[in-house]
Amino acid sequence: MLVAVPHAGRVYPSGLLREMRHPESVSLRLEDRYVDRLGEEIAARTGASLLIAHAPRAMVDLNRAPDDIDWEMFERSARPERGGDMPSRRVLSGLGLIPRRLPGLGELWRSRHARQDLTARVDGIHAPYHEALAEQLAILRERWGAALLLDLHSMPPLPSRFGVTGAQYVVGDRFGVTCHGSVIATAFAHFAEQGLPSAHNRPYAGGYVLERHAQPQRGLHAFQLEIDRSCYLDAHLAEPGEGLPRVVDVLVGLIRRLAAVVADLGQAAGGRDWPLAAE
Repeated sequence: MLVAVPHAGRVYPSGLLREMRHPESVSLRLEDRYVDRLGEEIAARTGASLLIAHAPRAMVDLNRAPDDIDWEMFERSARPERGGDMPSRRVLSGLGLIPRRLPGLGELWRSRHARQDLTARVDGIHAPYHEALAEQLAILRERWGAALLLDLHSMPPLPSRFGVTGAQYVVGDRFGVTCHGSVIATAFAHFAEQGLPSAHNRPYAGGYVLERHAQPQRGLHAFQLEIDRSCYLDAHLAEPGEGLPRVVDVLVGLIRRLAAVVADLGQAAGGRDWPLAAE
């Protein structure tokens, strides 16, 4: 298993902070605050592989495609000639490869970006992160016959609806296409046994990380897990809270159960290959 944390980066270059209109508010809103702490704890206790991005999401969103760009953010001379492609839903929402705006805060930047800023972020951060992710998954699949990527995120508390408590954990598998059903069934069984409300694909089904790296037919399984920040942060959703050890325990148990499922998937895949190898 590989646990990846793409949105918890807190390394803000001074130049980036100067360009941001509301740096403190933006960082809290954009970051998956301290999810890296969760990842470090569960990796240490389970032996799962771990990949953490330290660059902040405000600089580049690793869960977006490299061409998911709002060109209106850039100087006119930097923009490509217009083609027929329409901006994606993510770009229109203000959360493309480089986030542009947030509800309640409006525009995040004081001025337009230069083309070299984009190139540096894609070549220096986005591309190496995804290359490392692909490499680690390939190593795991080669060793075990199958690999599972747990793309770890956090979310604001979800509201209750019709008297039902909002989910504290949301499992996203792009509506069933990024991993074997036994993985998802095991995850929901675990949350149910822990008495934790959970949901499937709504409101978060997974993004570019799953689209790029999941290939279940080749033994590369992946799902996104969103965790309610109020479960492990303080009342201001800013610093680690009293609930953090409990969330770690929940995730450690989940990883251990899923590892057994993935090992079975790897054995089944290997079993199909053994007769051919013997021949």
